[in-house]
Amino acid sequence: MAALKPVGVNTTLSTSGTASTSIPIAQQSDAIRVACEGAGVHVKVGGDPVATALDYYVTTGEPETISIGPVQSQRVVGITTGATTTIDFPEGTGCPFATGEYVSLTVDGQSTFDFSHKEITSIDNTSNVGGYYNTRCVVNHDSSAVTATFNGQSATLRKSIKVSVVTNSGTGTAFIQQVQDS
Repeated sequence: MAALKPVGVNTTLSTSGTASTSIPIAQQSDAIRVACEGAGVHVKVGGDPVATALDYYVTTGEPETISIGPVQSQRVVGITTGATTTIDFPEGTGCPFATGEYVSLTVDGQSTFDFSHKEITSIDNTSNVGGYYNTRCVVNHDSSAVTATFNGQSATLRKSIKVSVVTNSGTGTAFIQQVQDS
């Protein structure tokens, strides 16, 4: 049995016959561990998941480690605010995300730019569009109220997920934790 190292904070969800979904989780690992008490749960992971009886099943007393794919994050060098938010990545690096994925932005020292769990609506990697040579992505986040100017501080765009669980019958608790093999 592999030793697991916890990453981030544990998320707890009450479960029943109706799907329960977590708050956004900034992805920092390629796997989550799901343990449950009271009743087994069906688990679905994604941008806006709703678990059903057709999704992966975790039995009571038998925690499971579920792959959530590679960790995706990228340094940000520019932010254009407006009805949507345009994110510029360093020249030559590209965009590790796909249209339709959800991301969260953290800007050290300028939290007015921060947002959590917003959908990427487009990616532009065409060179010299409007004088930009960097890859850019457009995020469905209304940042028009931000009046500050991005000063190039340390900023990171990171993939974010939610986890949804549902029971076949009964109630219980699901514990969700990002983990790494150590």
